[in-house]
Amino acid sequence: MKAGGHAYVIGAGLAGLAAATHLAARGVGVTLFEAAGQAGGRCRSYFDPNFEGVIDNGNHLVLSGNHAIYQYLNRIGAQRHLTGPEQTLFDFVDLQSGARWTLKPNDGPLPWWLGSPSRRVPGTSAGDYIAYAKLLFAGRRQTVGDVLPCRGMLWDRLMQPFLLAALNTDPCTASAQLAGAILKETLAKGAQAYRPRIATPNLAAAFIDPALEFLKIRGARVHFNERLRAITFGAREAAALEFPDATVPLSSHDMVVLAVPPWVAKDLVPRLPCPTDFRSIVNAHFKFPAPAGAPPILGVVGGTAEWIFAFDDRISVTVSGADAIVDKEREELANILWADVAKALGISEPLPKWQIVKEKRATFAATPAQEAKRPIGKTGWRNFFLAGDWTDTGLPATIEGAVRSGETAAALALRQLSL
Repeated sequence: MKAGGHAYVIGAGLAGLAAATHLAARGVGVTLFEAAGQAGGRCRSYFDPNFEGVIDNGNHLVLSGNHAIYQYLNRIGAQRHLTGPEQTLFDFVDLQSGARWTLKPNDGPLPWWLGSPSRRVPGTSAGDYIAYAKLLFAGRRQTVGDVLPCRGMLWDRLMQPFLLAALNTDPCTASAQLAGAILKETLAKGAQAYRPRIATPNLAAAFIDPALEFLKIRGARVHFNERLRAITFGAREAAALEFPDATVPLSSHDMVVLAVPPWVAKDLVPRLPCPTDFRSIVNAHFKFPAPAGAPPILGVVGGTAEWIFAFDDRISVTVSGADAIVDKEREELANILWADVAKALGISEPLPKWQIVKEKRATFAATPAQEAKRPIGKTGWRNFFLAGDWTDTGLPATIEGAVRSGETAAALALRQLSL
């Protein structure tokens, strides 16, 4: 590694934190700049005075097979903050029919559970599931609808909500290749790869605060409320970082990881290809303890709510691909979603204290057209790398993809420092 090498990481979301902690763990000096007043980006927690408690901006489900996330948590000493059942169980309710069922897959890659009607979605056959193997071989330009019919009991009661949550895009119009990538890492590997895990007690405790402490212990400098205004590029390398109050010159031994949203990156980097179409997510938080026996995660069919998360002190709801409702008034959304929660969990209480969190540009639209616009982490400048769930990670815009992108960018920087 070159003496005097230093890494500047721009953006303290999960991609930036993954890159910064990876580099710091290898003994590289790190300076982290974040435009906001706190770290975490779209994976953050904060005290809400109206709610009178700490809430997450959204509900991020982790699966036991998300190896990059676990590598990151092991590095920062925070793996204990992911909790979930020992067995892979997914509970569902259909609010229209009142039907309830629990998906009970087996651990191994050979899906013998499909032969048991009591373990699969009611009204489905083993052959229905096998048909989805076509997604594993989909082409880059194909949508899910090009590969499979977007209908049927399995589609309505499992695959549509599952793929919508993973892709944050109408699954029928979404990239079949990205859908296949999700299946390869989850359903195709057996239930040991997709046991659900939730950050406990909140996202900051699991993903953010331990990372900042890790960086502090290793002498990294972290600056909040510092928005990068411009980057000076030479023919072969980034030469300077310009902030409102100072310009940071870069030596030949300095590396830069840009881990910001795509619309910010596009303004900073000339001729950068990146996604331009985005999809929203709506999250609701209700200050009401989950009823005894409520499943920690409940999939909802036939309502506006899609996933209900039960905590000791609150109930949270996520609606993915929420463009149809994101512009509704917050109080209207709270009433609509609480009605779904009450019906799903058997609650008769009126609307409690609540908070609605809207993310209008939560993720890029996971369509073939937008997938084709994702850049790789390596750029034409030898000391400048990209990170973010919108880069070409091979996955849709998930926190697993965000962490992988940061790890990739850090590995590229380390390789350059070793030359």
